[in-house]
Amino acid sequence: MAFFAGEIFVSELLNKPVLDQTGEDIGRLKDVIISPGEPFPAVSALVVVDGRTTHVIPWNIVNLFNRRVISVTALGKNLLPTLVSPTDILISRDMLDKQIVDIDGAKLVRVNDLELGDVKGTLCLVAADIGLRGMLRRLGFEARGEKLLSLFRYKLQHKLIGWHYLQPVEPRLSRLTLTVSGQKVAQMHPADLAEIISEVSQKERTALFGSLDVETAAEALHELEPQVQADIIDDMSKEKASDILEQMPPDEAADVLGDLPEAKAQELIQMMDKEEAEDVQELLEHEEDTAGGLMTTEFLSFPLDMTVEDAIKELRLAAPDVETIYYLYVVDAEEKLVGVISLKNLILARSAQTMQEIMKTPVKTLPVDAKQQDVAELISKYNFLAAPIVDENEAMRGIVTVDDVIDFLLPPASRKKRRRR
Repeated sequence: MAFFAGEIFVSELLNKPVLDQTGEDIGRLKDVIISPGEPFPAVSALVVVDGRTTHVIPWNIVNLFNRRVISVTALGKNLLPTLVSPTDILISRDMLDKQIVDIDGAKLVRVNDLELGDVKGTLCLVAADIGLRGMLRRLGFEARGEKLLSLFRYKLQHKLIGWHYLQPVEPRLSRLTLTVSGQKVAQMHPADLAEIISEVSQKERTALFGSLDVETAAEALHELEPQVQADIIDDMSKEKASDILEQMPPDEAADVLGDLPEAKAQELIQMMDKEEAEDVQELLEHEEDTAGGLMTTEFLSFPLDMTVEDAIKELRLAAPDVETIYYLYVVDAEEKLVGVISLKNLILARSAQTMQEIMKTPVKTLPVDAKQQDVAELISKYNFLAAPIVDENEAMRGIVTVDDVIDFLLPPASRKKRRRR
């Protein structure tokens, strides 16, 4: 069994001489190989380099392993050159400088150093150092940096994340962006999650996105830049892509599909649920700078003679499938829009009253070909939360919500521009 001193950091060991049983140099420590384990990966071998010769030394012949001395129980002349296996996981090569999703801060942090420690008599990878101290340690300035910062009354903190809080987002640990559990990722705001996904490499994006459940993935996808969306969809199976698109509100799904090549978009639409696909296809036919290009087809409409009691029952059933509910729209037998009811007025009305009795008229509407600026002016002028969009027959076709107008007036970094084909 190797004797190792408490907790040590990888940066303190790299390039240290490795001695054989007679005290002769074998070479210098290049890296440390670990084997995946729960909850901590265990050290399984050392990679020692002498000039152009590489030795992979099994952990079971290491007898001293600390900041001062690394030695093995074999003679150097008896050790045969060995190549690192493609499947080996090397701490320095594969983990230093990799990124971790910091759920609390909703940002990416970098692995500056890695801590090894005793876990039931086995040397294991126990934590990632994400702080300034870890960076200074790697540069060899930890003590001096601590002393300098103390002059400014700043205490250099230890910022460690225990390995048991981390997990790879790819099956092979050597190709990783680390993240906390998928359950915690799902609790992040979609905009924060999208920001993180946008900052990592394409392979890491695909892996991280693939670890999300369909609902979370649908919410995050619309927050991404068009090119990132397209790259993720291209790398994803068609089945999962169509499932995610079905989960999205029609206008958001249309935004994503509008940035894909025509053939790819149509292939995914064909795999979607028929009703969802029809809504999305309709939206794709409108120019993006019109009310039709901004609107969503998810809204709630009720007939003139429906009672308040029945409307509330219907509302409870339909609400989970509608993105936002600001108003209820009243339509006649030909689906023409004849009135509108706010949620507040519906709740305050008597249960026996009909939609016709409590609705407000006339209704301010816009045609599907109205310009974006016209939509913004209508919503701003009347302080609407949503504007109803009608066709040439005054039939209700969709609504444009206030958040879509805010996107138009104050475009955030995540604003999507749907390409016209």
